[in-house]
Amino acid sequence: MKNLLPKLWVFIAAGLFLPLLNAAEYEYYISTTSESYQCMDIPEDLRLCFNVGYNQMLLPNLLEHETIAEVKQQAGSWVPLVHKACHPGTQVFLCSLFAPVCLERPIYPCRWLCEAVRDSCTPIMQSFGFPWPKMLNCDNFPESEVCISMNNTSSDDMNKSSGVCPPCDNEMNSDAILEHMCASEFAIKAKIKEVKIENLDRKIILQKKRKHVKLGTLTKQELKKLVLYLKNGADCPCQQLENLGSTYLIMGRRVGTQYILTGIHKWDKSSKEFKKALKKLKSHKCPTYEAVFK
Repeated sequence: MKNLLPKLWVFIAAGLFLPLLNAAEYEYYISTTSESYQCMDIPEDLRLCFNVGYNQMLLPNLLEHETIAEVKQQAGSWVPLVHKACHPGTQVFLCSLFAPVCLERPIYPCRWLCEAVRDSCTPIMQSFGFPWPKMLNCDNFPESEVCISMNNTSSDDMNKSSGVCPPCDNEMNSDAILEHMCASEFAIKAKIKEVKIENLDRKIILQKKRKHVKLGTLTKQELKKLVLYLKNGADCPCQQLENLGSTYLIMGRRVGTQYILTGIHKWDKSSKEFKKALKKLKSHKCPTYEAVFK
């Protein structure tokens, strides 16, 4: 057990903790797993977990990704969700799976942490047309065994929320724009003609003049008839939809028979960050959400 202590202190300093086990119980836990894992530094371009609070991770990870290239491809899709701050434990939970902390054996996240993140973040994901993925079924994670949790989370932290409709709560920086682009199937330049409330959604009718930035699977004929929906957006604020005179970078994806708004940024070429994002878009390769949410 002595050689575990330095690593456990790092774990605790990162704001994580393990339920209290005595030495015999922990040794038994270690002895019941026999898989071979590789310990490696978390690369700087693994943006989801590079700053999570520890420096090394295990491969294969707990989602059965065997190479760091596969981890980076799949983990990149979750960065926008972390930035939405739907729960303070989102990054800890995801990184415990994508980049497990480098102890002698992998340790799974606690079931209650999974449930808390799921319950807080599912409405955000649904607004982008995604359900909570089966691979993150909380019933698969331990309730009382040694597991990853988090501390120092106050009720105030748990309840923090901007209240803004998720697709509208956008920072004007190149990384944020690229992340929204990666969550989207298509992106267009257009003005908004009219916004209507339809059930719990907002129906967004565009002006006729529209130019595609990223067409994706959208055909030019579909682009001409395109109408978007802000899911569950009838009551939440969206400043962009209240200013119909501006031109926007509008992003979306098809879900069933509807086209869902996934992001909207003011088209502002006087902004250095916006111009930087447009330049990056031409060569940027995005991980696919469909590969993650299956």
